[in-house]
Amino acid sequence: MTMMLYLSFLALALPIFESSVPYIVLVAISHLLALVIVYPWYRLVVFRVSEGSWTSGFLRFYLVSSSFLAVSVIGLPILVEIMGVSVLAAQSLVIPMSTVLAYLINRSWTFRDHGSVKRW
Repeated sequence: MTMMLYLSFLALALPIFESSVPYIVLVAISHLLALVIVYPWYRLVVFRVSEGSWTSGFLRFYLVSSSFLAVSVIGLPILVEIMGVSVLAAQSLVIPMSTVLAYLINRSWTFRDHGSVKRW
């Protein structure tokens, strides 16, 4: 869901702003918009979290997602500028590398069940 929403934002933004805004900036903006929209869905439906702070949960979610944004920021210029791949095609190649890992990190850290965490 996140990937589809993110790629949709990016696909809309590129033809409109590509000549005036660097594609890496459009990637970051599309990333942030997608995260703000999908966070409630992940929290309430995917991971079924009803306890804890929405703010701290979003910050953890954004931290995990930002690490994967960094992969895009590093990988895209290599694919786009050196190998000549279009921005959307390059992003489509980079995203699958991080999707499963992001899910596992979000499940075990961002949206973990705080009641099952053992305390000393």
